[in-house]
Amino acid sequence: MKLSVLLDRARDHALPVIANITDDDLTRPTPCADYDVKALLDHLLHVVVEFQKLAAKQDADFSHTPAYPDWRARYPAETAKLVDAWGEPGATDGIAGNMGMPAQTVGGLVLLDLTIHASDLAQATGQRFEPDGEVFTEVHALVTQMGPMATEMNVFKPAVAAPADASPFEQLLAATGRDPRWNA
Repeated sequence: MKLSVLLDRARDHALPVIANITDDDLTRPTPCADYDVKALLDHLLHVVVEFQKLAAKQDADFSHTPAYPDWRARYPAETAKLVDAWGEPGATDGIAGNMGMPAQTVGGLVLLDLTIHASDLAQATGQRFEPDGEVFTEVHALVTQMGPMATEMNVFKPAVAAPADASPFEQLLAATGRDPRWNA
């Protein structure tokens, strides 16, 4: 399936979670120990903005994460731009900007971030989240392929054991080092 279609489906599942985050939620902890809800919102929005540049073969800047006070309005607009950017002819061809990786893989990374961090935000704010089935399949393949390298680079924490009755998505979260049943 085309990456932009998968990103659009991931967006459709992430936006309701983001829309339901209240001001009272912003200081809550998240499954990402380094981030509270607001910091994770800023991080994810920055990823969405910078990966638009990577789709256009421009360099991205992840040296710092700005605060986005207008995050509620920007998420729908920026995620729509992300879908469009990765839907442009040639976006998944060649090397993506300064990432130095195949563009198709880089596009998969933003799909992974959008999906996993939407889940993190849902857990942190007491919401339910289940990714689109085809998005899950793509993200699962990427985690399986890149998991050891991502753990080595501290992108993922070492895998944790999933509960015996864990859903496939909970097993995926555990493979990224997250407690699949974490709650604040």
